[in-house]
Amino acid sequence: SSRTNREEKLPMNLEFTPEEIEFRMEVRAFIEENYPKHLRGVGAREDLSRDDMLAWHQILGKKGWSVPAWPEKYGGTGWTPTQRYIWSEENARMDTIMPLPFGVSMVGPVIYTFGSEEIKATHLPGIRDGSVWWCQGYSEPGAGSDLASLKTTA
Repeated sequence: SSRTNREEKLPMNLEFTPEEIEFRMEVRAFIEENYPKHLRGVGAREDLSRDDMLAWHQILGKKGWSVPAWPEKYGGTGWTPTQRYIWSEENARMDTIMPLPFGVSMVGPVIYTFGSEEIKATHLPGIRDGSVWWCQGYSEPGAGSDLASLKTTA
């Protein structure tokens, strides 16, 4: 077909660019130099204290790396998807305790997308720097916290 003749079939290049490799080395060095020594090898566990759960988040907040997926105007890093992948991979390699998702991944994006400027100014800085701990809870009549058991009527 004419479409096949026009397309050049090239293999997908899955290699990192030199800049991405350099970024990986920067991330790796930062984690090795800054991840709290007393949390190395611990991983995320339910018995950790609030201070332990927030320690890495607060270090990342000072560096400007606590909310990499957020838009830059709200404190995000401006990283590419590949850089965010490298970031996640390096944190997994070191078994770091990542910022809790409730503020960073759940409520933060809702606030910066739909919140007033006053609400953004009130809540986003604390989510970014780890000084505010968000959580999410549900309790529904007849279902409790089991949202799969929730029943609705119209």
